[in-house]
Amino acid sequence: MKHILVVDDEKALRLMVRAVLEDAGWRVSEAADADEALAILTAPGGADIRVILLDVAMPGMSGHDLLPLLRRNHPGVPVVMLTAFGTVGSAVEAMKNGAFDYLTKPADNDELVTVAEKALEQARLLRENTRLRERIAGKDPLDVLVGTSFAMRQLHEVIRQAGPSEATVLIMGESGTGKELIADALHALSPRAPHALVKVNCAALPPHLLESELFGYARGAFTGAVKDKPGRFQLADKGTLFLDEIGEMPPEVQAKLLRALQERVVEPLGSVRPMTVDVRIIAATNRDLAKAVRDGSFREDLYFRLNVLEIVAPPLRDRVEDLPALAAALLQRLCKKNRKDIRGINPAALAALSRYSWPGNVRELENVLERGVILSRSDILTPDALPEKILAGGTPGETATATARDPATMETAVESAEREALIRALNANGGHRERTAEALGISRRTLQYKLKKFGLTRDG
Repeated sequence: MKHILVVDDEKALRLMVRAVLEDAGWRVSEAADADEALAILTAPGGADIRVILLDVAMPGMSGHDLLPLLRRNHPGVPVVMLTAFGTVGSAVEAMKNGAFDYLTKPADNDELVTVAEKALEQARLLRENTRLRERIAGKDPLDVLVGTSFAMRQLHEVIRQAGPSEATVLIMGESGTGKELIADALHALSPRAPHALVKVNCAALPPHLLESELFGYARGAFTGAVKDKPGRFQLADKGTLFLDEIGEMPPEVQAKLLRALQERVVEPLGSVRPMTVDVRIIAATNRDLAKAVRDGSFREDLYFRLNVLEIVAPPLRDRVEDLPALAAALLQRLCKKNRKDIRGINPAALAALSRYSWPGNVRELENVLERGVILSRSDILTPDALPEKILAGGTPGETATATARDPATMETAVESAEREALIRALNANGGHRERTAEALGISRRTLQYKLKKFGLTRDG
């Protein structure tokens, strides 16, 4: 919702601003002074206000006096200061105290709309980051990266060390390994966490659109550019910019990105005025960038700029011992999403999941489990809810599965997964063996055999 509050004692100016912004699709509320503004913000509907346009000089409480109250009580609402030409210095000072931007009176109509839109986008990013912080409040940001295998312990350690730094990070890994989750954790652990984490998928846009998306453009830069548009670099100022699929970035955009990294400035399309930005870069790719440098499709100088610190996301087949805990965490979320009540995974189904080589990694596991949740007819996920390729134990045409590489490790992992499933089922049924066997879809005799096999009998 595009809802702005205009706070100014000049009625004529408020009417002008209302006319301009309503033509641009905004809903406009007006206040003649600070008291009226605070009343509007606390009244029903005040929570819908996304941007505040605030005059510096007003009778009674000035804009400077009101700004700290707004920042404290409405931290997610950007404040744009409105000032006469002779008091620009005081508006700049207000920006140092938390204002988003400032405009001089009389504001240019196009500039007014541009700044309002830019503030609206900033408000959206702040809300997204607030929701992210709320999700991890009281939790370790690394909790979303489930696993206690050696590979995951190493990953957690390097993220903890890299997060608080200002280093540019390059995340390498196959599709579906959780590279975006790593970027989320790095940002959450950094001093930049209170500011925006802005994400761009470099493979999702053609070159000309990717350039304008990253760096913005000036009015008149091309046909249809009727107003200035801030780029993702500007929106990520003081925060973090995550460039996903960086290996797909075309050469012409690579050159401009390199300059932004080297000089900390960006130049919007059609503009001759460089803009300074304070942004930490995190990039990710499933391509071998060193090979791309050798074959000439990726700039060597940009590669070294990005690869200050390299983090490798391990594929699921190399940490199969994490699968039981990972599957349990995914199952809980997918049941909530699909409004199903499934309490666990049958040991035979878990063993089948553990034997599969997962070329699509965690994303493929999530898809398989969601299919199982939807198709399951009981409160335990059984093999009949899994695709045939999972039950077959590999990927058609694959020549080097985890089983072929190290069958002993795979067998151990499968047995570990089955043992954990038995323990969870016993705990869920209060240790009652008959109910446990029924819940797992096996006979009581089979349950007794497995309990003895894994040392879970009362006398074992």
